[in-house]
Amino acid sequence: MNDAPLTCQKHRFSLPEDVHYLNCAYMSPLSHKVEAAGVGGVKRKSIPTQITPADFFGESSRARDLFAQLVNASPERVALVPSVSYGMATVAKNLKIERGPHAKNRIVTSAEQFPSNMYVWRRLRDKGADLQVVAPPEGVPRYQGWNEALLEAIDETTALVALPHVHWADGTRFDLEGIGARAKEVGAALIIDGTQSLGALPFDVAKLQPDALIAGSYKTLMGPYGLGFAYYGERFLDGAPLEETWIARRGSEDFSRLVDYQDEYADGAVRFDVGERSNPILLPMLVAALEDLLERRPERIQSYCADLFRQPIEQLSALGYRVENEASSSRHLFGVRLPQGVDLEALRRTLEARHIYVSVRGDAVRVAPNVYNDEADAAALVEVLAGVAT
Repeated sequence: MNDAPLTCQKHRFSLPEDVHYLNCAYMSPLSHKVEAAGVGGVKRKSIPTQITPADFFGESSRARDLFAQLVNASPERVALVPSVSYGMATVAKNLKIERGPHAKNRIVTSAEQFPSNMYVWRRLRDKGADLQVVAPPEGVPRYQGWNEALLEAIDETTALVALPHVHWADGTRFDLEGIGARAKEVGAALIIDGTQSLGALPFDVAKLQPDALIAGSYKTLMGPYGLGFAYYGERFLDGAPLEETWIARRGSEDFSRLVDYQDEYADGAVRFDVGERSNPILLPMLVAALEDLLERRPERIQSYCADLFRQPIEQLSALGYRVENEASSSRHLFGVRLPQGVDLEALRRTLEARHIYVSVRGDAVRVAPNVYNDEADAAALVEVLAGVAT
């Protein structure tokens, strides 16, 4: 295993030299390897004789195995899904909501989550769910106060706790170990959206034991848009899928007997796979992206981003900007909160003119670097922020 620090990987991507792309939390670029896998998939689909029945199963198994390695899970518990909302809807379909006094019907979640981890729980209010949306308290450190408030919201009536690994707008870390232990104590399910972290921040399923971990692949997993993963624990593994796709049934590898209909599902989480999971274009791209990530490794990616921005963050702090420390916020995604008096529209115009791509969220600039960024990207951002703060 290579433990040497990462160096800049920009040469593996097609980003223009004059572009400072610090917005992986919006959408990652594709590496040359992933791009080539997609082009190869298009060419293969152009000549369908190149696609065999075995391809419907082998590539998806390979993707499952690689994702399982990335998060330290069993591949038998990994499903291929088209989106986070799809994976969350599977959880909601199989979640028991009780009614009546002292019923187990509370759903605890954090404020200002990405909508894919919110709308599905709002819908469950129709079935009697009590949705508790926990906002970060004012006047205390964001990481500490928010995690404490979440722990306080979990009680014996809690059926489910739904959180991201890090907050999508500013990278605030959630104490999944402590919150998970409290959820287990009261018998609640722990559901995690890892779209903004998996691949760039270590996640250990065996240690954290979530009941579901769901992620799209088009951000920090560095893969295509439209295909991702859902890990399901013991609580949901025998549940009902959203759809009854043929490929999830036992014996579906034998194309000559597909009309010998089977009531039994294939083993493990395959039952939760999306129909047409064996996309000949997206699936090879996803495999290539995971191979890249396992070579680089999330802990080295996180260290690379932290090292790249450690000095720039110190410079910005001296100018009145606020950034949470590394224990409280990730470094592949973090928020730079603006000092008073900064003209947001002027800031947006200047960033655009300098070809600096970040996201402005309220009073914060969301910065999301990755291995294709270098010191010039960080310096360009600091220069612009310094200019509008004076």
